[in-house]
Formats: sequence, structure tokens, C-alpha cells
Amino acid sequence: MTESEETDQRRPILALVGIGLFAGFLSGMFGIGGGIVIVPLLVLLARFGRRRAAGTSLAAIVPSALVGVGSYAAAGHVDWLVALILVIGSVIGAQVGAHLLHKLPVLAIRWAFIVFLAAVAVSLFFVVPSREAETALDPWSIAALVVLGFITGVLSGILGVGGGIIIVPMLILLFGQSDLVAKGTSLAMMIPTAISGTIGNLRKRNVDLLSALVVGLSACVTTALGAAAAIALDPRTASILFAVFLVVLIVRLVVEAVKMGHEE
Repeated sequence: MTESEETDQRRPILALVGIGLFAGFLSGMFGIGGGIVIVPLLVLLARFGRRRAAGTSLAAIVPSALVGVGSYAAAGHVDWLVALILVIGSVIGAQVGAHLLHKLPVLAIRWAFIVFLAAVAVSLFFVVPSREAETALDPWSIAALVVLGFITGVLSGILGVGGGIIIVPMLILLFGQSDLVAKGTSLAMMIPTAISGTIGNLRKRNVDLLSALVVGLSACVTTALGAAAAIALDPRTASILFAVFLVVLIVRLVVEAVKMGHEE
């Protein structure tokens, strides 16, 4: 085997490891699953098809989310009851979103979601979350959390976006939650959702298990570091960094939406 052939075989593995390390840090830092980063990088660097990249990404999220939840839980920054309530709504919403995928104007929904994220990003520049804040659960707040989970699940099913992108800022802005608890709770709610989705993707053969294992284990190396960085930051800086991350994501979503518009 020539040196160039060996390099061609190594490159995908190195790409998968690099993707995992990068996504893992962002997952721990911002309380997101990491799929919003993993999917495009699998397509770009590892030459995955879009559908297989999405399935592989969902499987890779499970181990990194477990490490992230462990890191936040060890510091007391996970609200397990809120996570459970959100899961109830998101599981139902994901099924509805998948059903509506081919019945709704996806491009219009994508643009509406971009506008929503832009408003959230602007808000986060001005909101300083309290690290002592807690979500008081009453019938109204429980119902609101179920609705939030449902909407997140629907958008996930239609647009393929990760729940953390919506859950974290909404828990901060609407429920007055601590930014750290919002991130830890977001990661907790993703685990059952990711496991359920992975089982479905395995049945449809949309998962590269070996690649998911490489990305997931690599992500585990840096997820705890990302969580530690989030805990070390003051809430004002953490809020601004999350807003900047949303701005970068918005740019990517706009590019995709423009491409979709041209294809139509």
C-alpha cells in the first residue's frame, strides 16, 4: 500500500475524531447535543450523505450527552423533573413533526425559525441569567414546559434542528432558569430522545455505527471540558457566548435556506 493510500484511509478516522472533539466541547459548553455541528461536518469532511449523517450524529450524541449530564449533575446543575416534562412533549412533537414534514412549507418554517433564533440571540445579549434561579413548578408552568417540549420536537422533526438550541435559551428567557441548569437539563432531555431516534434509524439502516462510536467517544473526551468552561464563566459572558454561537448558526441556516429556495 502506498503512502497516499494509507493517508486516504486514515483521513476519515482523523476527521471523525476531530469532529467528535469539536462537537463534544460545544455540547458541554452550550448544553446542545452537537448534531447541529456533527451533521454538516460529516457531510463536508467524511463525505456522508445527509440522511446517514443525521442518523450517525444522533447515535453519537448519546455518549457525549451522558458525560455532559454527569458533569452538570455533579455540580447540581440538572433539573431532572423539568427534563422529564420536556421529554414528554418533545417525544410527541417529534412524531408530529415527522408526519408533517412533507405536508408543510418547510422553507417558510425554516425562515420563521431563523427569525426566531435571531430574536433569541439579541435577547441573550441583554439578559444576565441568575445562577441561583429555580423553575417553580405549578400547573401553568408544567403545561408551558410540555408545550415547549412539543414545539421543540415538532421543529426537530421538520427541520432536523437539535433541541438544545431551543430549550436552553427558552428556559433562561421564559422560565428564568439558571443558565447552567438550563444546559444540564437540556442535555438530560436529549438522551432518551436520541436513543429513541437511533433505534428508529437503525431499523432504517441510516446509521454508521462504527463512525458514530468514533465520534461519540471522541466527543466524550472534551464534553466535560466544555461543561467545566461553562461553569467557570460568569453568567454574563456565558450568555453572550451562547448568543454569538446562535449568530453563527443563523448564518449557516440562512445559507441552507437560500440554497433550498434556489433548488425549488
